[in-house]
Amino acid sequence: MPHIDYYLATISPNCYFAGTRPAEVAAKHGCTITYRPLDIMGLFARTGGTPPGQRHPSRQEYRLIEIERTAELLGVSVNAKPAFWPTNPAPSSYAVIAAQAAGGGDVGALVAGLTAACWRDEKNIAEDEVIKACLESAGFDPSLADSGLLSGAEAYEANLEDAVNAGVFGAPFFVTDDGARFWGQDRIDALDRHLAG
Repeated sequence: MPHIDYYLATISPNCYFAGTRPAEVAAKHGCTITYRPLDIMGLFARTGGTPPGQRHPSRQEYRLIEIERTAELLGVSVNAKPAFWPTNPAPSSYAVIAAQAAGGGDVGALVAGLTAACWRDEKNIAEDEVIKACLESAGFDPSLADSGLLSGAEAYEANLEDAVNAGVFGAPFFVTDDGARFWGQDRIDALDRHLAG
């Protein structure tokens, strides 16, 4: 059975724009998917990227234009400058890791819910109440937000190392079990075609 490693950042606007499409593509091809949240700022530091706030003003301005343009293209609402961004992505990432380990819910819906809470709903995804609401909405026990913190931290760190070793440098980033790599929410169609052969 084919497999996708989905490297993501819960504070990434492009992971918000990806929504549940990665899960839909995986299901279409009978493919398993592992959600691998990571520290995107740590990834930038390791792979030559520049955090948005440190980019040249022209790049910062164009980034906002592209966020608005992409939202319009996809027909979704977005706040290009969300009230709680950047925020600490670790708590929401640990929740994704714990939910995936526990099973019983929809991890794709959880990732979509967390990113939407940040980029659409003006909520702070570092806060327990927000994380618990997203867990519950995706069919998970909200108490998962209070458990597995050590194992979550270890997996979060391991995801960053694995990402660097796999040639990942941004999010969303998809790596298939045959080594194909796809960067960006606008490459999900290419991932789909690859899985179709």
